[in-house]
Amino acid sequence: MGHRGAAEHGCPGGVAVTEQYRQYGPYVSDLGEVDETQVAVVGGKGAQLGGLARIEGVVVPDGFCVTTDGFRRIMAEAPSIDGLIDELSRVAPDDRETVRTLSARIRRAIEEIPVPGDLAAEITGALARFGEASSYAVRSSATAEDLPTASFAGQQDTYLNVVGPAEILRHVSRCWASLFTERAVTYRRRNGIDDHTVHMAVVVQRMVFPEASGILFTADPVTGNRKVATVDAGFGLGEALVSGLVNPDVFKVRDGEVVARTVSAKQLAVQALPAGGTREVTIEAQRQERPALTDEQVVRLVRLGRRIEAHFGRPQDIEWCLADDGFRIVQSRPITTLFPVPERTDQEDHLYVSVGHQQMMTDAMKPLGLSMWRLTAMVAMHEAGGRLFVDVAPRLASPASRAALLDVMGRGDPLVRDALETVLGHEDFVPSPLEAGPGAPPAGEVSTPPEADPAIVPELIERSRASVAALERDIRSKTGPALFDFLLKAFEEHKRVLGDPLNMQAIMAGMEATWWLNDKLWEWLGEKNAADTLTLSAPDNITSEMGLELLDVADVIRPHTEVVAFLRGVRVEDEGFLDDLVKLTGGTEARDAIEGYLDRYGMRCVGEIDITRPRWSEHPTTLVPVILDNVRNFEPGAAERRFEEGRQRAARKEQEVLARLRAMPDGDRRADATKRMIDQVRAFAGYREYPKYGIVRRTFLYKRALLEEAVRLVQAGVLAEQEDVFYLTFEEFHDVVRTNQVDDRLVRRRKEEFRSYQALTPPRVLTSDGEAVSGAYRRDDVPDGALVGLPVSAGTVEGRARVILDMADADLEAGDILVTPFTDPSWSPLFVAVAGLVTEVGGLMTHGAVIAREYGLPAVVGVEGATRLIRDGQRIRVHGSDGYIEILS
Repeated sequence: MGHRGAAEHGCPGGVAVTEQYRQYGPYVSDLGEVDETQVAVVGGKGAQLGGLARIEGVVVPDGFCVTTDGFRRIMAEAPSIDGLIDELSRVAPDDRETVRTLSARIRRAIEEIPVPGDLAAEITGALARFGEASSYAVRSSATAEDLPTASFAGQQDTYLNVVGPAEILRHVSRCWASLFTERAVTYRRRNGIDDHTVHMAVVVQRMVFPEASGILFTADPVTGNRKVATVDAGFGLGEALVSGLVNPDVFKVRDGEVVARTVSAKQLAVQALPAGGTREVTIEAQRQERPALTDEQVVRLVRLGRRIEAHFGRPQDIEWCLADDGFRIVQSRPITTLFPVPERTDQEDHLYVSVGHQQMMTDAMKPLGLSMWRLTAMVAMHEAGGRLFVDVAPRLASPASRAALLDVMGRGDPLVRDALETVLGHEDFVPSPLEAGPGAPPAGEVSTPPEADPAIVPELIERSRASVAALERDIRSKTGPALFDFLLKAFEEHKRVLGDPLNMQAIMAGMEATWWLNDKLWEWLGEKNAADTLTLSAPDNITSEMGLELLDVADVIRPHTEVVAFLRGVRVEDEGFLDDLVKLTGGTEARDAIEGYLDRYGMRCVGEIDITRPRWSEHPTTLVPVILDNVRNFEPGAAERRFEEGRQRAARKEQEVLARLRAMPDGDRRADATKRMIDQVRAFAGYREYPKYGIVRRTFLYKRALLEEAVRLVQAGVLAEQEDVFYLTFEEFHDVVRTNQVDDRLVRRRKEEFRSYQALTPPRVLTSDGEAVSGAYRRDDVPDGALVGLPVSAGTVEGRARVILDMADADLEAGDILVTPFTDPSWSPLFVAVAGLVTEVGGLMTHGAVIAREYGLPAVVGVEGATRLIRDGQRIRVHGSDGYIEILS
């Protein structure tokens, strides 16, 4: 038995597609009778095989399907199994032992049910058509299998070289039972599929034993490149490859030519036994290093695969076998692990950079969130895999703009720059050589960036407040289609505020001053990342104020022991807890403090660029663990003390740097330039966070108005539930409001797609050929075994790693180091309680880095796999100046 599927078994003989197929009865259908639209009847594998049989030039093994009606008939014979499945559905996902035990009981119960006489007669009648003495492969085909969003590869069972009607019937029962293997149950849970909704068909195919067999991927499964096909090949049955007995020969094909090959020494093969079953055999020495396929055969196979790919409309994972120099296709399923490519209407080269990595939110977004962000973005964005990307190919067309883009990307995230340079190194992409940009000033040159007037910061903040106030006033009266017309105009105002030249000047003033200080003070004084200290407690930083003000909330709550005890008992679902607070001594003050905080910051949440994410105002229990951490870990007045300590450290650093510069030759000129840049960075560094705050405030007003429309649609019976609108684009939502009609199938499909997108990891850079490029750090100056990242906030700290994937799970002690995938501004309340920060995503000027510097936390970001490689509770040392992490225990 194997778990891969048909490539494990021998290659069944092919039959002509034009042959007259028959329906044998209610429980058995010939493979030629079905197609890919009949998953509910013959399961995913059977439906795919039926579809394959209709493709010109594709030979599919002869066989038949025992339909899902047969499975339902068997399940009806033992009603007690339903109770076991109910029990299984209530088991906690992490209770693997109970899942394993219950799954085994269900399988045994199914296997012990005798196949009813009429069902057995249909199966044996179909066998008689092919000859009962023939050998067969008996293969599971679940209704949740070979789907575009979940392949279920290897989750149910296949049995090879089964001989005789009695053995066929026994193995059909075993296939039914394999719907409840532990791995299949676990996979379904991971993909949000209810056990009760899945049924099992069984495919029975006649065996023909191949000279070679293997797997064809019509896109490179490692890089994702859609133009490169990969063929794995070995001698005999494919089970030798799947089980790891031998390494396959590997061929890569591009544009009809083998461009790379690796021929392995294949010492073993799996062959069929005359009486049934399989065995391992030793391959004669002179054949072991011979390719299993010729180049001509490989190219012919890939050409066949491209035809199959075109038929199904997406890259395929195809199982094949070769007999008498003819290929038999025994299975084809979508490659569900590939990151999707943005749709395009031309054949030009495009190069997409991830928006999520810049925004510190790489999770999949729902359709409404994607479309709203695109409508309010300053640049054109492209959608793929539930994420947004910007096409930078036009800026790579000329040497000057290319150099400028690489410089900006490199300063923000070196991994993005490295990924871009990797693609630029491909011969077939942007072939012109990369030329140097404008020359850098000579060493020692003191020229500074243009200076901006600090008075523009309060002016910009007031403009933003006024714009948000006008939106809040005007949106109240808008409902129905008029709301959507109003929002389209509001989006233009949204972009006008964000794109205000004065706004961009203020943002760039802080960033350019930071870069200048870091570059020059390293060059002149050997000071690494000096701006990290010089920006401590910079004024007007709305995000750092958000973290400090939650310390003030803790100060209100801390004296009231009854309130603290109550909050410790609050659960995620207790959204009405604020109303209950007033019944306690000190509860009114506690509620007022929390509500006051929510009035200012309640529009924020983790992943806040997605309008569909629940805001703190909607789910205030999210903040309770953080408040309790602050009550436990801090003394009263911590916010004010912390801010003042940071301000004094920055002032001392400024004095030290200027004194050292004035002691150097030409020191007065350098010190004067540095002083101007310190003044600039302190005036503008904090404002860097305000535009995002304004965006999120506006977004929350949009959301509240749109949800009121959704409520009306639910009340009118148009929508089943309010949050169904999250799976519509803004334009589709507008159409539903206008017509009072919704496509329920579209909503269901979008929900399935979103679940599949959640399992994907977006690349930093994606080519239009589908190649996902994440970039690499090219460094040799870190200790062996250290995890490398980007240094964004200076200092070194050692402490306990707290790996936190959800802010609501925070349980921090003083001195802990936060390790998490990404931190957008909503995470800043946690920053006040930790001693250091490690993230998988981030750049020098992303929000997490800015706030880490503001609080003086040593921080390293862009650490690939940090939450997987660092275990919760380990002691680690974060080198925030040098950009690496040491795992100490």
